[in-house]
Amino acid sequence: MSHAVLARVVRSGFVESEHCGSAVAVDPHGDVVAAVGAPRSPLFPRSSNKPLQAVAMLRGGLDVDGHLLALVCASHSGERYHLDGVRRLLAGGGLDETALRNTPGYPLDDDERAAWRVARRRPSSLAQNCSGKHAGMVLTCLENGWPVGTYLDPGHPLQRAIAETVVDLAGEPVAAVGVDGCGAPVLAISLFGLAIAFARVATADPRTPEGRVAAAVRTHPEWLGGTGRDVTRLVRGVPGLLAKDGAEGVYAAAMPDGRAAALKIADGGERPRAAVLAALLHRLGVQADVLDELSDVPVLGQGQPVGHLEVAGLG
Repeated sequence: MSHAVLARVVRSGFVESEHCGSAVAVDPHGDVVAAVGAPRSPLFPRSSNKPLQAVAMLRGGLDVDGHLLALVCASHSGERYHLDGVRRLLAGGGLDETALRNTPGYPLDDDERAAWRVARRRPSSLAQNCSGKHAGMVLTCLENGWPVGTYLDPGHPLQRAIAETVVDLAGEPVAAVGVDGCGAPVLAISLFGLAIAFARVATADPRTPEGRVAAAVRTHPEWLGGTGRDVTRLVRGVPGLLAKDGAEGVYAAAMPDGRAAALKIADGGERPRAAVLAALLHRLGVQADVLDELSDVPVLGQGQPVGHLEVAGLG
Protein backbone atom coordinates (compact mmCIF):
# COMPACT_ATOMS: atom_id res chain seq x y z
CA MET A 1 0.00 0.00 0.00
CA SER A 2 1.41 3.38 -1.05
CA HIS A 3 0.15 6.11 1.24
CA ALA A 4 0.53 9.86 0.71
CA VAL A 5 0.81 12.84 3.05
CA LEU A 6 -2.66 13.73 4.33
CA ALA A 7 -1.81 16.24 7.06
CA ARG A 8 1.11 18.30 8.34
CA VAL A 9 1.70 19.59 11.84
CA VAL A 10 3.11 23.12 11.68
CA ARG A 11 4.72 24.55 14.84
CA SER A 12 5.94 28.15 14.84
CA GLY A 13 6.01 28.14 11.04
CA PHE A 14 8.06 24.92 10.91
CA VAL A 15 6.71 21.59 9.61
CA GLU A 16 7.23 19.41 12.65
CA SER A 17 5.61 16.17 11.51
CA GLU A 18 3.52 14.61 8.77
CA HIS A 19 0.70 12.07 8.82
CA CYS A 20 0.47 9.84 5.76
CA GLY A 21 -2.54 7.82 4.70
CA SER A 22 -5.14 7.19 2.02
CA ALA A 23 -8.52 8.77 1.36
CA VAL A 24 -11.34 8.83 -1.15
CA ALA A 25 -14.49 10.85 -1.79
CA VAL A 26 -17.24 9.82 -4.21
CA ASP A 27 -20.22 11.62 -5.70
CA PRO A 28 -23.83 10.35 -5.64
CA HIS A 29 -23.11 8.16 -8.68
CA GLY A 30 -20.12 6.49 -7.02
CA ASP A 31 -17.64 8.34 -9.21
CA VAL A 32 -14.41 9.40 -7.52
CA VAL A 33 -14.19 13.12 -6.76
CA ALA A 34 -10.92 12.99 -4.82
CA ALA A 35 -8.44 10.21 -4.13
CA VAL A 36 -5.12 10.20 -2.29
CA GLY A 37 -2.78 7.30 -1.58
CA ALA A 38 -4.17 3.83 -2.18
CA PRO A 39 -7.95 3.93 -1.68
CA ARG A 40 -8.45 0.73 -3.71
CA SER A 41 -6.13 -1.36 -1.53
CA PRO A 42 -7.72 -3.48 1.22
CA LEU A 43 -7.47 -2.56 4.89
CA PHE A 44 -9.27 -3.32 8.12
CA PRO A 45 -11.93 -0.61 8.64
CA ARG A 46 -12.19 -1.74 12.27
CA SER A 47 -15.24 -0.18 13.95
CA SER A 48 -16.19 1.74 10.81
CA ASN A 49 -17.62 -1.63 9.73
CA LYS A 50 -20.17 -1.57 12.57
CA PRO A 51 -23.09 0.01 10.67
CA LEU A 52 -22.59 -2.65 7.98
CA GLN A 53 -22.53 -5.39 10.62
CA ALA A 54 -25.74 -3.95 12.08
CA VAL A 55 -27.41 -4.13 8.66
CA ALA A 56 -26.49 -7.82 8.55
CA MET A 57 -28.02 -8.38 11.98
CA LEU A 58 -31.28 -6.71 10.94
CA ARG A 59 -31.35 -8.78 7.78
CA GLY A 60 -30.92 -11.78 10.06
CA GLY A 61 -33.96 -10.90 12.13
CA LEU A 62 -32.65 -8.65 14.91
CA ASP A 63 -35.63 -6.56 16.00
CA VAL A 64 -34.34 -3.31 17.51
CA ASP A 65 -34.55 0.31 16.40
CA GLY A 66 -33.94 3.79 17.70
CA HIS A 67 -31.28 4.40 20.32
CA LEU A 68 -30.68 0.69 20.94
CA LEU A 69 -29.94 0.11 17.26
CA ALA A 70 -27.55 3.08 17.33
CA LEU A 71 -25.90 1.34 20.29
CA VAL A 72 -25.46 -1.83 18.19
CA CYS A 73 -23.54 0.37 15.72
CA ALA A 74 -21.53 2.08 18.44
CA SER A 75 -18.05 2.34 19.82
CA HIS A 76 -19.65 3.84 22.89
CA SER A 77 -17.86 5.78 25.59
CA GLY A 78 -19.07 3.57 28.42
CA GLU A 79 -21.20 6.26 30.01
CA ARG A 80 -23.85 4.98 32.35
CA TYR A 81 -26.69 5.28 29.85
CA HIS A 82 -24.66 3.24 27.33
CA LEU A 83 -24.15 0.42 29.81
CA ASP A 84 -27.80 0.51 30.83
CA GLY A 85 -28.72 0.29 27.15
CA VAL A 86 -26.59 -2.81 26.63
CA ARG A 87 -28.25 -4.38 29.67
CA ARG A 88 -31.67 -3.61 28.14
CA LEU A 89 -30.64 -5.18 24.84
CA LEU A 90 -29.52 -8.37 26.56
CA ALA A 91 -32.58 -8.46 28.80
CA GLY A 92 -34.72 -8.50 25.66
CA GLY A 93 -33.31 -11.97 25.03
CA GLY A 94 -33.51 -13.04 28.66
CA LEU A 95 -29.73 -12.68 29.05
CA ASP A 96 -27.24 -10.65 31.04
CA GLU A 97 -23.68 -9.47 30.40
CA THR A 98 -22.22 -12.94 30.99
CA ALA A 99 -23.42 -13.76 27.45
CA LEU A 100 -20.94 -11.25 25.98
CA ARG A 101 -17.67 -12.60 24.56
CA ASN A 102 -15.97 -9.30 23.74
CA THR A 103 -12.63 -8.45 25.35
CA PRO A 104 -13.09 -6.95 28.84
CA GLY A 105 -12.16 -3.29 29.07
CA TYR A 106 -12.68 -0.02 30.88
CA PRO A 107 -15.03 2.74 29.65
CA LEU A 108 -13.56 5.05 27.01
CA ASP A 109 -14.94 8.12 28.78
CA ASP A 110 -12.23 9.65 30.97
CA ASP A 111 -14.48 10.36 33.94
CA GLU A 112 -16.18 6.97 33.86
CA ARG A 113 -12.84 5.16 33.50
CA ALA A 114 -11.40 7.08 36.45
CA ALA A 115 -14.46 6.26 38.56
CA TRP A 116 -14.12 2.56 37.75
CA ARG A 117 -10.48 2.54 38.78
CA VAL A 118 -11.09 4.48 41.98
CA ALA A 119 -13.81 1.96 42.85
CA ARG A 120 -11.34 -0.85 42.01
CA ARG A 121 -13.74 -2.28 39.47
CA ARG A 122 -12.23 -4.77 37.08
CA PRO A 123 -12.41 -4.39 33.27
CA SER A 124 -15.62 -5.91 31.93
CA SER A 125 -17.13 -6.90 28.61
CA LEU A 126 -20.07 -4.63 29.40
CA ALA A 127 -17.88 -1.52 29.74
CA GLN A 128 -15.80 -2.24 26.61
CA ASN A 129 -16.84 0.00 23.75
CA CYS A 130 -18.08 -2.80 21.46
CA SER A 131 -20.57 -4.30 23.92
CA GLY A 132 -23.58 -2.94 22.02
CA LYS A 133 -22.47 -4.69 18.85
CA HIS A 134 -21.87 -7.92 20.73
CA ALA A 135 -25.28 -7.72 22.39
CA GLY A 136 -26.79 -7.37 18.91
CA MET A 137 -24.82 -10.39 17.72
CA VAL A 138 -26.06 -12.50 20.64
CA LEU A 139 -29.67 -11.49 20.02
CA THR A 140 -29.35 -12.27 16.30
CA CYS A 141 -28.10 -15.75 17.20
CA LEU A 142 -31.07 -16.29 19.51
CA GLU A 143 -33.47 -15.14 16.78
CA ASN A 144 -32.10 -17.77 14.40
CA GLY A 145 -31.45 -20.61 16.82
CA TRP A 146 -27.70 -20.35 16.22
CA PRO A 147 -25.18 -21.28 18.94
CA VAL A 148 -24.47 -18.30 21.20
CA GLY A 149 -21.26 -19.39 22.87
CA THR A 150 -19.29 -19.57 19.59
CA TYR A 151 -20.65 -16.47 17.85
CA LEU A 152 -17.13 -15.01 17.41
CA ASP A 153 -15.96 -17.91 15.24
CA PRO A 154 -15.45 -16.70 11.63
CA GLY A 155 -17.24 -19.84 10.44
CA HIS A 156 -20.30 -19.22 12.63
CA PRO A 157 -23.53 -18.62 10.65
CA LEU A 158 -23.74 -15.09 12.08
CA GLN A 159 -20.25 -14.17 10.90
CA ARG A 160 -20.86 -15.70 7.49
CA ALA A 161 -24.04 -13.63 7.17
CA ILE A 162 -22.12 -10.48 8.16
CA ALA A 163 -19.45 -11.20 5.54
CA GLU A 164 -22.11 -11.69 2.86
CA THR A 165 -23.70 -8.35 3.78
CA VAL A 166 -20.39 -6.49 3.69
CA VAL A 167 -19.66 -7.92 0.24
CA ASP A 168 -23.13 -6.91 -0.95
CA LEU A 169 -22.88 -3.34 0.36
CA ALA A 170 -19.26 -2.68 -0.62
CA GLY A 171 -19.57 -4.30 -4.04
CA GLU A 172 -16.27 -6.10 -3.64
CA PRO A 173 -15.00 -9.30 -2.01
CA VAL A 174 -13.59 -9.46 1.48
CA ALA A 175 -9.83 -9.46 1.02
CA ALA A 176 -8.89 -10.83 4.45
CA VAL A 177 -10.39 -11.80 7.80
CA GLY A 178 -8.66 -10.83 11.03
CA VAL A 179 -9.44 -10.55 14.73
CA ASP A 180 -10.67 -7.16 15.91
CA GLY A 181 -9.70 -5.70 19.27
CA CYS A 182 -12.99 -6.87 20.75
CA GLY A 183 -12.44 -10.43 19.50
CA ALA A 184 -14.97 -10.38 16.65
CA PRO A 185 -13.86 -11.06 13.07
CA VAL A 186 -12.82 -7.92 11.20
CA LEU A 187 -13.21 -7.92 7.43
CA ALA A 188 -10.81 -6.18 5.06
CA ILE A 189 -12.19 -4.11 2.19
CA SER A 190 -10.93 -1.01 0.41
CA LEU A 191 -11.66 2.58 1.34
CA PHE A 192 -13.54 2.90 -1.94
CA GLY A 193 -15.68 -0.12 -1.02
CA LEU A 194 -16.23 1.32 2.45
CA ALA A 195 -17.40 4.64 1.02
CA ILE A 196 -19.74 2.88 -1.42
CA ALA A 197 -21.16 0.76 1.41
CA PHE A 198 -21.83 3.84 3.54
CA ALA A 199 -23.49 5.54 0.58
CA ARG A 200 -25.81 2.57 0.12
CA VAL A 201 -26.80 2.63 3.77
CA ALA A 202 -27.23 6.42 3.82
CA THR A 203 -29.48 6.49 0.73
CA ALA A 204 -31.63 3.46 1.56
CA ASP A 205 -35.38 3.38 1.96
CA PRO A 206 -36.15 3.91 5.66
CA ARG A 207 -38.12 0.66 5.75
CA THR A 208 -35.09 -1.45 4.83
CA PRO A 209 -32.43 -2.71 7.25
CA GLU A 210 -30.00 -0.20 5.75
CA GLY A 211 -32.46 2.65 6.17
CA ARG A 212 -33.23 1.64 9.74
CA VAL A 213 -29.52 1.75 10.62
CA ALA A 214 -29.11 5.17 9.01
CA ALA A 215 -32.15 6.55 10.85
CA ALA A 216 -30.98 5.22 14.21
CA VAL A 217 -27.51 6.75 13.88
CA ARG A 218 -28.81 10.10 12.63
CA THR A 219 -31.43 10.38 15.36
CA HIS A 220 -29.33 9.15 18.29
CA PRO A 221 -25.69 10.18 17.71
CA GLU A 222 -24.95 10.29 21.45
CA TRP A 223 -25.51 6.52 21.51
CA LEU A 224 -23.07 6.04 18.62
CA GLY A 225 -20.17 7.67 20.47
CA GLY A 226 -20.69 9.73 23.58
CA THR A 227 -20.21 13.06 25.30
CA GLY A 228 -17.58 15.16 23.51
CA ARG A 229 -16.81 12.52 20.86
CA ASP A 230 -16.16 13.90 17.37
CA VAL A 231 -18.34 11.27 15.68
CA THR A 232 -21.30 12.37 17.82
CA ARG A 233 -20.60 16.03 17.05
CA LEU A 234 -20.36 15.29 13.32
CA VAL A 235 -23.62 13.39 13.04
CA ARG A 236 -25.42 15.93 15.21
CA GLY A 237 -23.96 18.90 13.34
CA VAL A 238 -24.34 17.78 9.70
CA PRO A 239 -28.02 17.11 8.88
CA GLY A 240 -28.49 13.65 7.37
CA LEU A 241 -24.89 12.52 7.85
CA LEU A 242 -24.08 8.87 8.56
CA ALA A 243 -20.59 8.52 10.02
CA LYS A 244 -18.53 6.05 12.00
CA ASP A 245 -14.99 6.22 13.34
CA GLY A 246 -12.72 3.20 13.56
CA ALA A 247 -9.52 2.31 15.41
CA GLU A 248 -6.12 2.87 13.83
CA GLY A 249 -7.10 6.08 12.07
CA VAL A 250 -10.16 5.07 10.03
CA TYR A 251 -13.26 7.19 9.35
CA ALA A 252 -16.18 6.83 6.95
CA ALA A 253 -19.19 9.03 6.25
CA ALA A 254 -22.02 9.48 3.76
CA MET A 255 -24.78 11.97 3.01
CA PRO A 256 -28.42 11.12 2.18
CA ASP A 257 -27.81 11.84 -1.52
CA GLY A 258 -24.95 9.31 -1.75
CA ARG A 259 -21.93 11.56 -1.43
CA ALA A 260 -19.47 9.60 0.69
CA ALA A 261 -15.89 9.55 1.96
CA ALA A 262 -13.51 7.22 3.75
CA LEU A 263 -9.97 7.58 5.05
CA LYS A 264 -7.17 5.78 6.83
CA ILE A 265 -4.32 7.47 8.73
CA ALA A 266 -1.35 5.17 8.15
CA ASP A 267 0.23 5.61 11.58
CA GLY A 268 -3.10 4.89 13.27
CA GLY A 269 -3.13 8.31 14.93
CA GLU A 270 -6.36 10.07 15.82
CA ARG A 271 -5.13 13.68 15.78
CA PRO A 272 -5.64 14.36 12.04
CA ARG A 273 -8.53 11.98 11.44
CA ALA A 274 -11.54 14.26 11.96
CA ALA A 275 -9.85 17.18 10.19
CA VAL A 276 -9.14 15.04 7.11
CA LEU A 277 -12.73 13.79 7.06
CA ALA A 278 -13.96 17.38 7.33
CA ALA A 279 -11.77 18.31 4.34
CA LEU A 280 -13.19 15.39 2.32
CA LEU A 281 -16.75 16.46 3.13
CA HIS A 282 -15.91 20.04 2.19
CA ARG A 283 -14.51 18.69 -1.08
CA LEU A 284 -17.91 17.11 -1.67
CA GLY A 285 -19.64 20.45 -1.08
CA VAL A 286 -20.88 19.77 2.45
CA GLN A 287 -20.95 22.87 4.64
CA ALA A 288 -21.54 22.93 8.40
CA ASP A 289 -20.11 24.77 11.38
CA VAL A 290 -18.96 21.52 12.96
CA LEU A 291 -16.72 20.79 9.97
CA ASP A 292 -14.97 24.12 10.46
CA GLU A 293 -14.62 23.40 14.17
CA LEU A 294 -13.09 19.97 13.59
CA SER A 295 -10.75 21.40 10.95
CA ASP A 296 -9.22 23.72 13.55
CA VAL A 297 -6.61 21.55 15.32
CA PRO A 298 -4.26 23.86 17.26
CA VAL A 299 -0.66 23.08 18.05
CA LEU A 300 0.17 24.33 21.54
CA GLY A 301 3.22 25.83 23.18
CA GLN A 302 3.05 26.62 26.88
CA GLY A 303 -0.69 26.09 26.62
CA GLN A 304 -1.14 28.64 23.84
CA PRO A 305 -1.66 28.10 20.07
CA VAL A 306 1.66 28.36 18.24
CA GLY A 307 0.73 26.43 15.12
CA HIS A 308 -1.86 24.28 13.47
CA LEU A 309 -2.59 21.06 11.62
CA GLU A 310 -3.10 21.52 7.89
CA VAL A 311 -4.70 18.95 5.59
CA ALA A 312 -2.76 18.23 2.40
CA GLY A 313 -3.43 16.74 -1.00
CA LEU A 314 -7.23 16.92 -1.19
CA GLY A 315 -7.54 19.99 -3.37
